[in-house]
Amino acid sequence: MSFAFHNYTKAQKVQTYVFHNKPAIYTEALFSDGTKEYLIPAEPMPGDEITVKFRTAKANADHVYVIYDGNRIEMHVVESDGMFDYYAAKLDQIGKDKVEYYFEITTGNSTCYYNKIGVQVDNNPDYNFNIMPGFTTPDWAKGAVFYQIYVDRFCNGDLDNDVLDNEYIYIGEGTRKIKEWDKYPAALDIRNFYGGDLQGVLDKLDYLQDLGVEVIYLNPIFVSPSNHKYDIQDYDYVDPHYGKIVHDEGECLKDGEKTNKNASRYIDRVTNKQNLEASNEFFSRFVEEVHRRGMKVILDGVFNHCGSFNKWLDRELIYEGQEGYEKGAYPSKESPYNSFFKFHDENAWPNNGSYDGWWGHDTLPKLNYEDSEDLYDYILHIGKKWVSPPFNVDGWRLDVAADLGHTEEFNHKFWRDFRRVVKEANPEAIILAEHYGDPYNWMQGDQWDTVMNYDAFMEPITWFLTGVEKHSDEFRGDLLGNSDAFIGSMRHYMSRFHQQSLEVAMNELSNHDHSRFLTRTNRRVGRTHTMGPEAANENVNKGVLREAVVFQMTWPGAPTIYYGDEAGVCGWTDPDNRRTYPWGHEDKDLIFFHRDIIRIRKENEVLRRGSVMFLHGEYKLVAYGRFNRTDKMVVVLNNNYEEMSVRLDVNCLGMRDGDKVRQLILTTEESYIMEQRTYVVENNQLFITMPKISSIVLKAE
Repeated sequence: MSFAFHNYTKAQKVQTYVFHNKPAIYTEALFSDGTKEYLIPAEPMPGDEITVKFRTAKANADHVYVIYDGNRIEMHVVESDGMFDYYAAKLDQIGKDKVEYYFEITTGNSTCYYNKIGVQVDNNPDYNFNIMPGFTTPDWAKGAVFYQIYVDRFCNGDLDNDVLDNEYIYIGEGTRKIKEWDKYPAALDIRNFYGGDLQGVLDKLDYLQDLGVEVIYLNPIFVSPSNHKYDIQDYDYVDPHYGKIVHDEGECLKDGEKTNKNASRYIDRVTNKQNLEASNEFFSRFVEEVHRRGMKVILDGVFNHCGSFNKWLDRELIYEGQEGYEKGAYPSKESPYNSFFKFHDENAWPNNGSYDGWWGHDTLPKLNYEDSEDLYDYILHIGKKWVSPPFNVDGWRLDVAADLGHTEEFNHKFWRDFRRVVKEANPEAIILAEHYGDPYNWMQGDQWDTVMNYDAFMEPITWFLTGVEKHSDEFRGDLLGNSDAFIGSMRHYMSRFHQQSLEVAMNELSNHDHSRFLTRTNRRVGRTHTMGPEAANENVNKGVLREAVVFQMTWPGAPTIYYGDEAGVCGWTDPDNRRTYPWGHEDKDLIFFHRDIIRIRKENEVLRRGSVMFLHGEYKLVAYGRFNRTDKMVVVLNNNYEEMSVRLDVNCLGMRDGDKVRQLILTTEESYIMEQRTYVVENNQLFITMPKISSIVLKAE
């Protein structure tokens, strides 16, 4: 992490060098990006005529060139608006292959270059702009507000489908129904259930709609034995504990009983086709209602591994003798699913436990695609099934997507095929992957649409505002308030995205794998088993959370709220981050704040699809603009514990002397303010005094 941040700061110094040498070129006016105003069409098809545009200060440049694929084409002014000249050029010979380009600008004896991270003395091809003909992402997802729901902890809408005490054994102990909704998750929480279900989500759609949510992302909902459900038991059906139990016979296990073959109540609930079909039908109606309200639904796809309860493996022997099910690969060498798993001891049957587990976990058998064409085809069928009628979900979030298979080459092959079948079934479905590290090779138009945006969102803003690592496992005072590291890392990691991927990237502050952002504001290192859950609530700063949410809602991408963050939920990392939604004792002020900042985002298209430019950075303070040809907005974050005044050069956004700028929202350490206030641009600058721990969103009139 330190090495990477050092490099980004070095890139910043290159830009400063250009400015300090005062070249004849007014470098602050230079601009281009991959938005629809500077790349036409923004998502070109092979064979399309493509126009790229570039902006300079008016009458400031002698020559502007676009350089691509060995070509150096002079651009010409096609429009001027009093402040800027807009140059354009058409790119010839565009086929199916990726095109990389950058700009060269000359005035007199001065020459500089412009690429994805801005003005450069020498162009670094790693930061070239790029075009991938034929690569499109769904328009409905561009800039949309997502809401992530961990279903068991959101709302219990159907008491009849709750997991019961000792309904079955998981990892050595019986299941437990938690009767106190507000109880903190236990340090070992995997077999504890609070009763949240899809009926509960359905019951709260009014709340989500009023909040401004446009897309619901559900953590896994398929038949699975854990509360997190990343250990899939049956990919074909929604878990009846989340759906509908219409046939409910059998017995729970007695205390001390350790054999799931005798868990007849559980077996009836999750293998009986009446329950499974009823749950799928209920889910179909659920999606229909969400769509009727103008919202979307995406599902969690766990395709790298399944669970030891899975019907293909059947380590728990719960499918043996059940009508309509084949023998599992664990009890029988003759199982039709034997090739779905990699067994290392061919002499261990029956009950062969020598299969590969993901990261060595025997409860998470790794799927063996390379040796099973049937498995490969079946998972492709699953990918297609849920985005097709009658379910019609709007896409997939892919769990540990880069881990699938045993080689990267095979991994890319699988995701190419997955994209093909999903997009054929539903061209508007989104394919969004969980990924840590550089996703570039997967986002070339033939695999993923985008990723959960850790590198270019969650990590940089977390370090800058809290100094705490996203698991609350480390504190870095050198990164807290370090605007050079923040701005440099954002620019670098954003450069790894095509524009259409960036605009749909899942921008989260918290999720089910990391500590709650509000807890990170206490700048403490800890986990629930070391510090206790109460410590996660202590010394938190809601003003810092509000700063982060303002950044989230005014930055390019798809801002994604982890359920309960908007209501003030705290928590260390997994499992403490999976606390229940606090119905009845929510932080109403935080909810109102989220509703208002989401409304501001939705009312200003420039916040969804506009360009972005950093305006200023100093210790604990950053400012940036969102802009297009018609709208200009300015955002400032002050994370200092003292008032700060700042002068921002805003003519680079297209603002002129005398322009009025209206305050849309001001957040403070205590709350937030929606009252109107007007600022005036003087001497090409906007002068703003920011309270301590505050953020502001301004819009040019």
